Amino acid sequence: MKKLLFLLVLLGSTIGAASQAAAQTKTAPPIGAVEANSSDRFLMQDGAVVLVQGRRPTPLTKNVVLANGTKINYKSGIVEFVTGKKTTLQEGDYVKMNGDLVFATPASAAAARGNNSVPATAQYDPYVQQTGTATSTTVSATPMEQQLTTLLTRKIELLNQKISLMTPNPANQAALDKLNQQIKSLDAQIGR
Repeated sequence: MKKLLFLLVLLGSTIGAASQAAAQTKTAPPIGAVEANSSDRFLMQDGAVVLVQGRRPTPLTKNVVLANGTKINYKSGIVEFVTGKKTTLQEGDYVKMNGDLVFATPASAAAARGNNSVPATAQYDPYVQQTGTATSTTVSATPMEQQLTTLLTRKIELLNQKISLMTPNPANQAALDKLNQQIKSLDAQIGR
């Protein structure tokens, strides 16, 4: 009886220690992180990710998992989105609490896409808020653009008809042949 009781106590303490160890290895939002719609953000600053609350940066001591499942490695700046896509934050880039990524420069945005052709010194154009009354601008398409739009719209209609006729029915073959001929004619006009 004593051996059974001893084994139960030993088993209980082993399970408790394992769950405590698992809880310590999980990543969690840092203390002070607030709801997803706040202005707080995780900023890459001086080679490490910091939590910026208001204007005050706070160094992180552990990785972060946002409410939407986005993961941020505080040392390397690697961000893993819930879709599985990964990117590395560059200096000045930040992640909002809702998981949105904001790039500091065009070069960091291009690097996230795998494009390294943008110079590191490139800067975004400053945004200027226009004041006063809004004016409307009318954009008119050239006759060539209007004709192309009409032809493409017609092609879409024909392709939709073709899809609806594509059943294993020999009676539809004549209609399919006619649609294929009309599509070829449109392609010739569009290709000019």
